[in-house]
Amino acid sequence: MATHRKPVLARIDWLSLFLVLSLISIGIMAVYTSEYTSFSEPFFNTEKSHMKQIIWLGISCFLGLIILFTDSKVFYSLSNLSYVFGIFLLLITFVIGGEVKGSHSFIKFGSFTFQPGEMCKIFTALALSRFLSAPETRFNTLKDRLIAATIVLIPCFLIILQNETGLALVYFAFFLPMYREGLPNSILLVGLGSVALFLSSLLIERLPLFIAITVIALLSVWILWKQIKRQKLVILFIVGGWLIAVTFSQLVVPYIFKNVFKGYQVERIYSMLGQDVPLEFQKPGEAAKKDADYNVRQSKIAIGSGGVIGKGIMNGTQTKYSFVPEQHTDFVFCGIGEQFGFVGSALLVILYLSLLLRIVFLAERQRSLFSRVYCYCVASILFFHFAINLSMTMGLAPVIGITLPMLSYGGTSLLSFSILIFIMLRLDADRHILIR
Repeated sequence: MATHRKPVLARIDWLSLFLVLSLISIGIMAVYTSEYTSFSEPFFNTEKSHMKQIIWLGISCFLGLIILFTDSKVFYSLSNLSYVFGIFLLLITFVIGGEVKGSHSFIKFGSFTFQPGEMCKIFTALALSRFLSAPETRFNTLKDRLIAATIVLIPCFLIILQNETGLALVYFAFFLPMYREGLPNSILLVGLGSVALFLSSLLIERLPLFIAITVIALLSVWILWKQIKRQKLVILFIVGGWLIAVTFSQLVVPYIFKNVFKGYQVERIYSMLGQDVPLEFQKPGEAAKKDADYNVRQSKIAIGSGGVIGKGIMNGTQTKYSFVPEQHTDFVFCGIGEQFGFVGSALLVILYLSLLLRIVFLAERQRSLFSRVYCYCVASILFFHFAINLSMTMGLAPVIGITLPMLSYGGTSLLSFSILIFIMLRLDADRHILIR
C-alpha cells in the first residue's frame, strides 16, 4: 500500500513525539520539585504550577490531535491569513493588554493570561515558509530577501515596543532557515562582526578601540591593494565599513546604554561580562531592581552544588528553599542541575540535541519546500531558546527572560511549542506530497 494512503497516525514520526513528551514530563517533574519540599504534600493541587502545566499539556494534546487530522494543505492555504491575524493580536495588545513584570505583552481573560508574541512565532514560521516556497520567489534577489526579513522583523519590532526584548530576539532565529535557502554567508559574517564589535565597545576604552578599528581598516587596504587597483569600489566598502564601525562603537552603543536600556538591563549585560558598570552608564535616579546578578549567582551555586550525580530529587537546597527566583520558569534548568548533577544535565542536553537533529533529518527528507522551511523554522526556534536559556542560567548570557522549551512553566509557551511541533509532524506525515 502506498505510504500516503496509510492512516495519519501510522505516518507521523513517533520518535520526535516521544522526545517531546519526554521533555515535557521532565519539565512537569522539575516544576513540581521547585514548589514542594517533600513527596508527602498533595500532588493533585490545581493551585500549583505543575498541575496547571498538566492541564495545559492536556489542552496541547487535544489541539495536537486536531492538527494531526487536519489536511496538511490547510496550513499552506491559511499561512498568510494567520500571519495577519498574529500581527492584529500584537497590535490589539497595546490597547487591551495588561502588564506582567514590566512587560506590556499579555492579554488577560479573567484568570487566563495569553501572550500573543509566543503564538505569533507559529504564524511567522508559516508565512515565511510560504513566501520562501512560492514559485514566484527568487531568493537570490535583494527584493525577496528584504521581503523575507520584513516578515520576521514586523512582529519582532512590535514585541520590542511591548518591552519584551527577550522574546523579540527569538525572532532572529528565523534568519537561520533563510541561510538554508541561500542567504549569503557575508550577511552571517556581518552579524557576527556586529556582535563582536558590540562586545568590544563594552570591554575596550573608546580611543584604543578607535585605533584598533582604524588599524584593521588600513591592514585591509594593504591586503586587498591589488583588488583595489583593479576595482576602485573595494576601497569604498572598506571606508564605509570603517565609518560604520566607528559610528557604532563610539556613538550608537553609548547612546543605547545611556538613553535606551534601563539600569537593571545595563547591570545584567556587564555582569555577564564580569565587569562593573562604568560611571557614564550608571543611572542612580532610576529605581534599581534587586541585585541584577542575584539570580545568576544563585543559579550557578545550584548547578555547581549538584556535582556529578546530584543531591537527589527533592534534596536540592537552593531550589528546595527557593533561593533561586523564577526557578520554575526561566531558571528551571538549575533545579535539574542541582538534583541530578552533571549526569542528569548532560542527559537532558542529549535529549534536546537528539530532538534538534531529528527535526533537521525530517526537514531534509521533505519533498515540499514549504514543509522543509517550516521544519527548519521549528528547529531554529527550539535551538535559540535552548542555547540562550542554558547560557543565561550559567551566566554566559544576560538574563532576558527566554524559557527552556517544554520544561519551563508557562501555558502559552507550552501551547505554542506544541502547536509548532504538531504542525511539523502533520506536514512530515505528508512528506511525499508536494504541498502548495
